[in-house]
Amino acid sequence: MTDNNDPVESFKHATQSAARAMSGMEDVEVSFSGHMADLSGHAMTLPALPKVLEDKEAQFIRGLADTFALRLRYHDENLFARSAPADARARAAFMALEEARIEAVGTADYPGAASNIEAALNAEARRQKFDQASSMDDVPLEAALRYLAREAFTGRKPPKDARKAAKVWEPWIAKHLGADGFAKLKTALSDQAAFANLVQKMIERMDMPAAPADAPPPETGESDGKQKASPADEHGQDDEDQSATGTAEEDMMPGEQEAESQSGDGTDEMDGAEGDEGREDARRNDAANDTAALLAGDYKIYTTAFDEMVQAKDLCDPEELQKLRKMLDRQLTSLQGVITRLANRLQRKLMAQQTRSWHFDLEEGVLDPARLSRIIANPYWPVSYKQESESEFRDTVVTLLIDNSGSMRGRPIGIAAISTDILARTLERCGVKVEILGFTTRAWKGGTAREKWLSDGKPPHPGRLNDLRHIVYKSADSPWRHTRTNLGLMLREGLLKENIDGEALLWAYNRLMARAEQRKILMIISDGAPVDDSTLSANQGNYLEEHLKRVIRWIEDKTDVQLLAIGIGHDVTRYYTRALTLVDAEELGGAMTEKLAELFGEKSPKTRKKRVH
Repeated sequence: MTDNNDPVESFKHATQSAARAMSGMEDVEVSFSGHMADLSGHAMTLPALPKVLEDKEAQFIRGLADTFALRLRYHDENLFARSAPADARARAAFMALEEARIEAVGTADYPGAASNIEAALNAEARRQKFDQASSMDDVPLEAALRYLAREAFTGRKPPKDARKAAKVWEPWIAKHLGADGFAKLKTALSDQAAFANLVQKMIERMDMPAAPADAPPPETGESDGKQKASPADEHGQDDEDQSATGTAEEDMMPGEQEAESQSGDGTDEMDGAEGDEGREDARRNDAANDTAALLAGDYKIYTTAFDEMVQAKDLCDPEELQKLRKMLDRQLTSLQGVITRLANRLQRKLMAQQTRSWHFDLEEGVLDPARLSRIIANPYWPVSYKQESESEFRDTVVTLLIDNSGSMRGRPIGIAAISTDILARTLERCGVKVEILGFTTRAWKGGTAREKWLSDGKPPHPGRLNDLRHIVYKSADSPWRHTRTNLGLMLREGLLKENIDGEALLWAYNRLMARAEQRKILMIISDGAPVDDSTLSANQGNYLEEHLKRVIRWIEDKTDVQLLAIGIGHDVTRYYTRALTLVDAEELGGAMTEKLAELFGEKSPKTRKKRVH
C-alpha cells in the first residue's frame, strides 16, 4: 500500500500507473534500482530515486518511463526483428529512426509526454557530452538521426544539449538523403511495416547494408556485390588511425565513388559473395540453436531475472571513473615502456600483413589520378582506373574478455586493464575492430537469485544460482578514445566478485556472431577455473567447470571463431586447445601481443576444423 505522506513513494506509484495507462497494458511492472534504465518484456527498470526528489530529476525519470510505455504501445518487436538490418551500424540507425517514429506517434496521442521525453533525451545528450561536440567523430550517426528525424516528424527542435550533435552531422545526412530526406518517412509514421521498408532504403542511401539477418540473397545481378564503408568507418577514427589504416575509399572523391559503384556487373564475384553470406547466415542460425542446447540439458539456470548486461560507464559516476582512470594511468607509467614496445612490434607485424596491392589500367574501379596526364595530352585516350586487391586482414574483429573475479584483485587486474587498453589502441590503428568485455557476478554467494531459491523452499539441483554481471567496457564500433576512461572501472573496490566462465564465453561469442566481419577472434584472460560458492554448494562440485569445457569444445570444434585463452597463475591448457599459462601477471602484455601476432599470421579459418582426440 502506498504511503501518501512519502513523496518518493507517491511518485513511484504515479509513474507505474501512468506507464500502464500509456502502454495499455495492466501487467506493466516498474522498479527503481541502479543507474540504468531498461525494458525487458513488460518490466521497466528505472534508476534508483534519491531520498529527496527534485522536479528536474522527476521529469527525467518520467521521460524514461514514458519512452518505454510508448514503445510497448506502438512498437512491434517481432516486426522490428524481421526488418532490422543484420549489420550492427545499420541496425543502430534503424533503431534510432524507429524510436523517433514511436515518439512522434505517441506524443500525438499523449502530448504531455513530449516534455518528459525531451528532458530524458537532453540528460542523455549531456551525459554523452554531445553539448561539446565539434565534429562527426564526437557523435554516433544514430544519435544525430534520432534528433533530426524527431524534429522532422514533430516539429520540435533537438534538446538544448543535443543541438551540436545534430548540427555536425546535418550536412552529411542532407547530402545523402536530400533536403526532404525524412518527408517520406513522415507519411508512414502510423504503419511500422511501411516505415521499416522506407528506412531500409534510406539506410542504403547512407552507404550501409540494409539487408535483414534472415533476408534471402538477391535473385538478380543488379547489385555490384560490394559493401561500402559505413559513415562510422569513415569518421570513427582519428587522423593518426586513418593514416595508418587508409582504405581505397578514403582516397576517392565523391564522383569517383559513384563511378565505382556503377561500373561493371561483377557477376562471378557477386555470386561468390552471396554464397558466403548465405553460409554465414546458416552458421549464425546453427550457432543460435547450439547456444540454446548448451544452456539446456544438464546445465540449468535457476533464474535470469536478476542478471545484467551493463555499460561500464553506468556502474560509476563520471567523476569517480575519471579518478580510477588516473589511478590506472599511474600504474601504466612503470609498464608503459615494455608493453608499448611489444605493441609497436605487433603493429609492425600487422601493418606488414596488410600492405596494399593495386591493379592498374582497368576499365572500372577507382579513377587513377596518376594517369590523368595522358588524357590531357590526348583526349581520345581512355580513362584509366585502379582497384585495390581484397584485404582479408581488415575484415576482422577481436573480443578481449576479461575475468573480473575477486581473485584478480590487485596487480593482475591492473595489468589486464593496461594491456587491453594498449592492445585496443594498437589494433584500432591497424584497422581491426576491438571489443573489450568483462564478467563477474553482482553479489558474493548468490545474491538475489539465491534469496529467491531459499524463499521457494530450496528445490534440489537448482543450477546456476547467482546474479550475473556482464560488463561492456568498449564496443567494437566505439573508437578507443571515447571509451578509454571505462577501463578504470576494473580498479573499483567492490566490483570484482565471482566468475561463471561458461556463460561469459557464450555471451561474448553471441556478440561476435552478431558482427558482420568475416574473421572473429575471441581472447579470454582469466586466473582460474569458474567459481561461484552459491552454485557449487547446491550442485555437484564440478558443475560450472563441466559446462565451461562443453562451451569451449563447441566453440573450438563447431564454429569459425578463433578462441585463445591466457591464464594468470592457473593452468588453462587443460581447458583450451590454444592456451598459454603465465606464472607472473607482469608477462601478460607480452603474451597477449605475441599470441595475437601468431593468430594474424595464420589464415582465417574457412572451414570448421575438428579437434583430434
